[in-house]
Amino acid sequence: MDIREPQITKEQILYLQDERFQPERVCIVTGAGTGIGRAVAIAAAANGLTVAGLDINAAEGNKTAEMAAALGGRMTFIQTDLSKDAEIEGAVAAARNLGSIQFLANIAGLQHIDSIENFPMEKYDLMQRVMLRAPFYLAKLVMPEMRKTQDGTGAIGNMGSVHAHICTMNKPVYNITKFGLRALSQSISAEGGGKIRSFTVSTGFVKTPLALNQIPAQARQRGITEEEVVQNVMLGKSRIKEMMTPVDVANLFVFGFSRFSNYLVGGDLLFDGGMVKTY
Repeated sequence: MDIREPQITKEQILYLQDERFQPERVCIVTGAGTGIGRAVAIAAAANGLTVAGLDINAAEGNKTAEMAAALGGRMTFIQTDLSKDAEIEGAVAAARNLGSIQFLANIAGLQHIDSIENFPMEKYDLMQRVMLRAPFYLAKLVMPEMRKTQDGTGAIGNMGSVHAHICTMNKPVYNITKFGLRALSQSISAEGGGKIRSFTVSTGFVKTPLALNQIPAQARQRGITEEEVVQNVMLGKSRIKEMMTPVDVANLFVFGFSRFSNYLVGGDLLFDGGMVKTY
């Protein structure tokens, strides 16, 4: 099974007409160097927004900016270590210089496969800082910016997962952070007064380096082959036996940010192929 990260083409991107999708409006995207973050940055830029793309990997972040430009979009890469408050503050300040901050997509994440009993606490701390504390702090910093925009509106999308609905073995911290992002989205929405919305996007496994890189560890932990990990663990509960692509997920963020989602207030877009079902 080929799970290499696919290319992103103009034909794959969802284009929506929205008066707020203008170059003077800024969309901050974390994890913009690879995978879903890269796709969200490109799709947002292609829809006319000015993107501030954050990632710790400068080479890949700059590559994303080039990919966005090739599709007619505008993205400025800002190298950022999301585990450091000062760098988060600097990134928001840099984004503010690009225009009015109206959208935030918290995508950045990492994975560590281990049982609770064996889980290294330094890895726990890093995952919590990058995947839950950084989204909270970014929301804290950008919500005042959104209130200052011409219409006082904004939207914050958080990358959830089926692991924001169900927990699987040997992913305890990933499970915790994804459940936490749903709570964060609802908390933002509770305080947003209908003008600042927040939502999560929850998917099954997506063709990204994060998914690819965890396959060997899953195989070792479970004592099965890598092919069995893909077929029986990753896609075993899915009614659709094919992973989503990063741009599939990016299109959900475009929809969530748009005027078509005005009633998406604290909600979750669950596109999981039927992994989480009640029948």
